Amino acid sequence: MPMQRSTHGLALGVASMALALAANAAEPPAVQFIDTGKVLTKKLPFSEAVRVENLLYVSGQVGTKPGTDTLAPGGIKPEARQALANIKTILETQGLTTRDVVKCTVMLADIADWPTFNDVYLEYFAPPYPARSAFATSGLALNARVEVECIAVFGH
Repeated sequence: MPMQRSTHGLALGVASMALALAANAAEPPAVQFIDTGKVLTKKLPFSEAVRVENLLYVSGQVGTKPGTDTLAPGGIKPEARQALANIKTILETQGLTTRDVVKCTVMLADIADWPTFNDVYLEYFAPPYPARSAFATSGLALNARVEVECIAVFGH
């Protein structure tokens, strides 16, 4: 009989753990929609960033001057600087830096601008670099030369 009680107790413990894990798995992840008021105009139909648990998804940023729909004048280089500065601002409002970024996606109006963009990118990111993708598009919002979106991690 002692063996049966021990096995029965173990089975109840395992079942209790399984129920607790299932209850936790059913809870949706915490989601926070972020608009800092420091970068985008209020009239756009998307959030500057969205936090899901420990990940921050920063919406694609073109090189607009904060609070306006006006691109930084001068082409790819100033636009890239402004887009990355906007991302940096959004990150900082959440207590993050570019060191917390793990992935960037870069969209260029002209793939020939890739080397110029890289020069500016190096002003904002240092080794170890985030994973990154870059591709050319057939057009970007506001006739921008570049758009950049990033994913950052809290507490890594």
